[in-house]
Amino acid sequence: MSLASALRSGDVAELPSRRDEDWHWTDLRGLIRTIPAGSPPGDAAALTPGVFDDLADETIVFLNGRRLSGSGPLVVAAGAPRTIALRFVSQAHETAHHCALSLDLAPGAVLTVLETYESAGAAYVADVEIDIRLGEGARLDRVALIDEADDAVAVSTAEVDLAAHAAFAQTALTSGAKRQRFETRLRHGAGADARLDGVYLLDGEQRGDLTTQVIHNHLGATTLQLTKGCVRGQARGVFQGRIIVNRGADGTDARMGHHALILSERAEVDAKPELEIYADDVSCSHGNTVGALDDEALFYMAQRGIPDAQARALLTEAFVGEVVDRIEHEGARDVARAWVAERLRAAA
Repeated sequence: MSLASALRSGDVAELPSRRDEDWHWTDLRGLIRTIPAGSPPGDAAALTPGVFDDLADETIVFLNGRRLSGSGPLVVAAGAPRTIALRFVSQAHETAHHCALSLDLAPGAVLTVLETYESAGAAYVADVEIDIRLGEGARLDRVALIDEADDAVAVSTAEVDLAAHAAFAQTALTSGAKRQRFETRLRHGAGADARLDGVYLLDGEQRGDLTTQVIHNHLGATTLQLTKGCVRGQARGVFQGRIIVNRGADGTDARMGHHALILSERAEVDAKPELEIYADDVSCSHGNTVGALDDEALFYMAQRGIPDAQARALLTEAFVGEVVDRIEHEGARDVARAWVAERLRAAA
């Protein structure tokens, strides 16, 4: 069951529900009673430049689920590193759309993908499926900024396959929606490396869900994962991270951390970090903390004349900044820092 299959069939019974363990906190069947009509093509002439356009060698736009240029899978050959901006834009109002994209990196290829989810509509349902395959020794850096409408339902799912000694690094930053889920399912090759990071900044009644599953089937692969979030108002943040180390995956190094701030009495965070280990000679750990801002730090800043709202924003920015600082692409890192600062200022 998935949102994509429900949109294709028009059958709400295909929607995932709270009875599905992985969707317990992001119930779509209880929310969507009828499948909306398909979204219209949208107005490409009304598009404004994307935040990553100037950093990319090429920009590919999906407008209401329709790709505006090119077709077929994106195939990246070995050679000079490339940067592609992917824009998923919803101009829809109370309609639904879906798109799918395949991305194949040849052995030794190096690519940066700068991804945005942009709202120019309201009350839409949007689904994106991305299939990513890395050849031996290939490297992909992925940065995603997710800005959906407050009343939208939006799901993005990536299936990632790593060949031997490939490297995949991802940072997803989201401000949530009525229901928003960004899911990554990754399978390791021998000696492959993965970094899966996330930030959620939620306010009002927004919900944001960052879900990952990593499977280790081969020797000597590494997974590093750090997610940090901040919720206020009546917002609800969800983090689900599952790392599976199967038999034969000796030498695995897998580390997962999730840490969240709850900044109002009615906000909520649901976290489910999981390790399933069936191999010997592995180094695996996970950590999870949920709390409030440090009262001593707030007092210290108040003593120096910093207004409370500004102090809270500064401390929160520093808290999630550890994740942003791990983005290796300098230009994308600067955009992500500005994105975080802007949303914290708006919430102050």
